[in-house]
Amino acid sequence: MSLYQINYNFHGYSTPTKKHSKVKAIITEVAGYADVAKQIIELAVNGAAQNRSYRRLTDFTDTIGNRVSGSHNLEMAIKYMYNALKQDGLDVYLEPVKIPHWIRGNESAEMVLPRAKRLAILGLSSSVATPPEGIEAEVLVVQSFEELKKRASEAQGKIVVFNQPFVSYGETVAYRLNGASEAAKLGAVATLIRSITPFSINSPHTGMQSYQNGVKQIPTACITLEDAELMQRMAQRGQKIVVRLTMDAKSLPAADSFNTVAEIKGWQHPEQVVLLSGHLDSWDVGQGAMDDGGGAMISWEALSLIRDLGLRPRRTLRTVLWTAEEQGGVGAQQYYDLHKVNISNFDLVMESDTGTFAPVALQFTGSGAARKVMEEVVKLLAPINTTKLEKHGEGTDISPWMQAGVPGASLHVADSRYFWFHHSEGDTMTVQNPRDMDLCSALWAVVAFVVGDLQDMLPR
Repeated sequence: MSLYQINYNFHGYSTPTKKHSKVKAIITEVAGYADVAKQIIELAVNGAAQNRSYRRLTDFTDTIGNRVSGSHNLEMAIKYMYNALKQDGLDVYLEPVKIPHWIRGNESAEMVLPRAKRLAILGLSSSVATPPEGIEAEVLVVQSFEELKKRASEAQGKIVVFNQPFVSYGETVAYRLNGASEAAKLGAVATLIRSITPFSINSPHTGMQSYQNGVKQIPTACITLEDAELMQRMAQRGQKIVVRLTMDAKSLPAADSFNTVAEIKGWQHPEQVVLLSGHLDSWDVGQGAMDDGGGAMISWEALSLIRDLGLRPRRTLRTVLWTAEEQGGVGAQQYYDLHKVNISNFDLVMESDTGTFAPVALQFTGSGAARKVMEEVVKLLAPINTTKLEKHGEGTDISPWMQAGVPGASLHVADSRYFWFHHSEGDTMTVQNPRDMDLCSALWAVVAFVVGDLQDMLPR
């Protein structure tokens, strides 16, 4: 098959003339939604729904606080959202899942030598505890896994401090994920990982870490950029560094939880689904407003906007608020396992999980033919200047669907400050901006409604 045919193979149209005709028909059909898109945008940005998603997020996060997997706060968050979605007139239900349950407990770290200093730390998810009396040991500071290997003979009995530079989250997060096991292989007794952030005001950032099978599990926590660099400088001067670390973290049996689902049923093809999503859980610090309260709220707000305008698409619009995303998309994987039998009916899966700052573009993963459709859809966003369609829709929770061939979309926002606050005490409502959330909600609603109402599903 030629490249031309691959890129323009719409639903069995095989000749260039027929394909061209089909493309023109799609362009005309999507353009017919211009007035509806303007109505949605006007309602969200300037109308009665202005600031609504922000107010909802404020009420939610101020009432519940942070919501780590397995916690009572997460249970309360799910109940809160179930009731709020019901009161909003949506079809709402809960789908049970099992999720990890790790408790941070009390934790502290202090430098003993070459001078006394308290170190701000946050233990990493699933870390084991220290002995009750703590661990006091000399520190080995390294800047990479390669340096650790070169200095393997020095690691025995030490607390390894990783002072890796921040390159990008995708690259640098390997130290948080794997640092403990890599150090344990060489006889280290604990690890302290420089927080995965480009900016700090003495703020540690927590997150997921993963012990490797067959490797001794040692306590592990993140420290601040400032303290990691301080110990690096001390080590370069040849000073002996000793740290005392105390952690009483523990892992409990898997907890019962739920993915929270709200819908507007399609009038013609209710079995076909456009899925919008964000995750309801957070870490146990800050308020979880940015990560990912904002994503959850705009996925609710999109349905509210559509309902307020009396719109009902051909297909079902389904908002899913995932549980235990921070532990590796646990709730979403169980959702996929339950619903993949109906995978042919999933038209588009959408996830917002990189903040709800000012939207820049829509990111999309799908066939060339589907991309042609989506290029037309985003043109409807001209009133808010977000007509760009970028490659690579992303999201931990929707990745199983995309890997199986379902088209996927995510928000690209002006996220230069995202990792300043990510997984830290700084993730609060102060980070959020009401107009930015209105714009994200408008984009989310327009894309979901139009794709859900087109004559045909997006081509695979």
